[in-house]
Amino acid sequence: MVVSPSSKVLLKKLLRQFESKYPEATLHVVYEAGPCGYWIYRLITSLGHCCYVVAPSLIPKKSGERVKTDRRDSLKLVKLLTSEDLTPIYVPEPEDEAVRDLSRARGVAIKDLKQAKQQLKSLLLRNNIRYEGTADWSKKHLRWLTELVLPHPAQHIVLQEQLQTIEERIHRLERLDNELTHQVHQWRYYPVVKAIQAMRGVRLLVAVGVVAELGDLNRFDHPRKLMAYLGLVASEHSSGGKRRQGGITKCGNGRARRLLIEDAHSYRYPANVSAELQRRLEGLPKDIVDIAWKAQLRLCRRYQRMSQRGKHLNLIVTAIAREMAAYMWAISREVQLTPVNPKLRLSRVPA
Repeated sequence: MVVSPSSKVLLKKLLRQFESKYPEATLHVVYEAGPCGYWIYRLITSLGHCCYVVAPSLIPKKSGERVKTDRRDSLKLVKLLTSEDLTPIYVPEPEDEAVRDLSRARGVAIKDLKQAKQQLKSLLLRNNIRYEGTADWSKKHLRWLTELVLPHPAQHIVLQEQLQTIEERIHRLERLDNELTHQVHQWRYYPVVKAIQAMRGVRLLVAVGVVAELGDLNRFDHPRKLMAYLGLVASEHSSGGKRRQGGITKCGNGRARRLLIEDAHSYRYPANVSAELQRRLEGLPKDIVDIAWKAQLRLCRRYQRMSQRGKHLNLIVTAIAREMAAYMWAISREVQLTPVNPKLRLSRVPA
């Protein structure tokens, strides 16, 4: 669907028709989430109606249902909404979505930079050229790359182009980092971002990425719901007296889950407050500092115990990431945020 003024006019006209047909009723609109964003939701709620956005993967479906039409889908959504069998997704505010887009753009820039570096290393490997130093992509390594001369002029052109691509993507990442750092200080969730940086391994850009993906952590009534939303809980297939558990469900937001699992590696060392962490703790309330220190003590001990018992590394960091999410939830409960205009959150149902 293309967002155009005519689309909005047609949608408003349709809503007016329902208002005139059912003047005393409250309109409830439901539609499937798609690639077109949330402009329909925001337009409908701005007109004072209730709107629900549902994920297609969470819509119940009968086995053997082979016929799919727009009319059938519409009737099915209405019936499921009436029977309360639909789970609306969390719709972020426009400002929150903008910060999330910027954070995701930074993630794409990191991925592109890694890809360019890998392509250059593959070129050198094919030509049996090896760096004898210790640190790849250091200043010494980059100077060594600029001094290389490949056997064939065509290959040397490829090398120069790839070096230029890497340099451009490094500058692109720096620009996005600077812009994200500037924008987050004006963001309404900056107090939460600053507070969860009290945890070990959670620096500014990581904290921004997690909060931008999850939104308001207080919408979860219990930390277990946040763990389930992140897909960090074990899958289960039990029947009768038998209980079978498998790997994590990997449902929900994969970007936030990846950030937490990456940060979980920092707990492999004994508990300690480094100089950098101490700077992040300055100015934070004592309750938040105490929660972060309690988290560090527990998670470092658990990492060591699981490692000594011979658990696989992936299992260890997943367990640590799951508890990190719970402590972030506890820290966010201690932060006071400015409430949003209630008209903008009409019919907002927690995930």
